Amino acid sequence: MASDRDTDGLDLLAGFARQRIEVEGASLQARTGGAGPPLLLLHGYPQTSLIWHRVAPVLAPHFSLVIPDLRGYGESRGPAPDPDHQLYAKRAMALDMVQLMAALGHDRFDVAGHDRGGRVGYRLALDHPERVRRLAVLDIVPTLDAWEQMDADRALSTYHWQFLAVPAPVPERLIGAAPEFYVRHLLQRWAGDLDRLDPRAVAAYAGQFRDPAVVAATCADYRAGASTDRQHDQADRAAGRRIACPVLVLWGRGYLGDKTASPLAIWQRWADDVREQALDCGHFLAEEAPDATAAALLDFFRQA
Repeated sequence: MASDRDTDGLDLLAGFARQRIEVEGASLQARTGGAGPPLLLLHGYPQTSLIWHRVAPVLAPHFSLVIPDLRGYGESRGPAPDPDHQLYAKRAMALDMVQLMAALGHDRFDVAGHDRGGRVGYRLALDHPERVRRLAVLDIVPTLDAWEQMDADRALSTYHWQFLAVPAPVPERLIGAAPEFYVRHLLQRWAGDLDRLDPRAVAAYAGQFRDPAVVAATCADYRAGASTDRQHDQADRAAGRRIACPVLVLWGRGYLGDKTASPLAIWQRWADDVREQALDCGHFLAEEAPDATAAALLDFFRQA
């Protein structure tokens, strides 16, 4: 089913069926395909489900893949942002995924999430531990830890966290004035080599930001990250709540932290069973290093 947010590059996942599924408060588009145990693939900012176009064909012979756009991103629609930053909190997005997977007949499944999708993934594992068998997070540390580590150098290198959390409508107006410039600027900053990204995918990522509703939703995502998500993480830490399932941490040496530091110790404070693998790429692992990313995910998720 086509939507009014169709953007360039959708043929990159042409081998996967498009479905629109209504969940509480959102209308989600997801790509589905493959055979085997269910695996949910989640994208990050400022991208869409197209990030998986090089990895999904490798995974599909082994897993029944579900590849959605997060609420408000790409071709998924979300509610208007709320002043309390609940509707774009990762808790709300995680519940979207529970309902999406249930609608497709999957009550327990594996999850791999990149960037913001990784934050949805670990919130899903914390809030709904009975649903998640194994979790892979790509190139992030938990939101609370990211804020606690924020010093002057990190604030400058990850300035978008603060910029996007500024009250509306300031970032919305500024991004809306030059959406393609803004998105390409971020991709260039974060990629080890932007030329490794398919230009059709890059055009699609930039194209979605021509829709003011996408800009508003993605800003709401970051406002939640600066407030509600951080509070949810703090409550979990205070309660001693941990991720019960095995966790794989994939990270790019060309982006995360000081570009050499492992995030393993941080994740070990959140889960008992954690392993890591560093890849020689920038932030966009699934596009810059698809073979290594797919191999790591296959090895991890095929374990009993």
